[in-house]
Amino acid sequence: MRHRVAGRRLSRTSEHRLAMRRNLAASLIQHETISTTIEKAKEVKPFAEKLITLAKKGTLSARRRAIALLGNRDIIDYQDGEAVKKGTVIGKLFSELGPRYLDRQGGYTRIIRLSLRRLGDNGQLVLLQLVGTDEGTKKKTKTAAKKGARKKAKKAVEVEEIAETEELVQAEEERAKDTESTETDSETNEPDKQQ
Repeated sequence: MRHRVAGRRLSRTSEHRLAMRRNLAASLIQHETISTTIEKAKEVKPFAEKLITLAKKGTLSARRRAIALLGNRDIIDYQDGEAVKKGTVIGKLFSELGPRYLDRQGGYTRIIRLSLRRLGDNGQLVLLQLVGTDEGTKKKTKTAAKKGARKKAKKAVEVEEIAETEELVQAEEERAKDTESTETDSETNEPDKQQ
């Protein structure tokens, strides 16, 4: 019995599981979306998120740790039938993905179930993909929406108050100028009347 033993065996030896996890994580980093079975996706997801957390640190020791965990395979692209090296997986992880998720506290990946089944063994297929930058969180709570609306309304009120105070200051300045000019006019007129 394997009571409370963490992780899935996936019908593989430990070395095979480690290699499969590294390959899936490297493919996820390279392509930003991969199709696999639900069990493999659930096993790779925490590993990929830990790598992205390392990339957010951006230090040399974090880079070395990521290389030790993942390896540093090349990213190859085919142009005009020839293989062209575009960089490395660790390079993309630390230069693109780390800065992309600096403001995000976690949840860098998501699993989307597909209606398709694998032909050979009828396994449930899913998409494992990195969360996009422009998307943010899909499910925005009502309280967060209300807070955003309140902040906008508060800011608008502050802007209106500032505009009103500026108008009042300008009106006071004009009144002060008018009173000064009337005082100077009355002073200049009085000597004319006396003569």
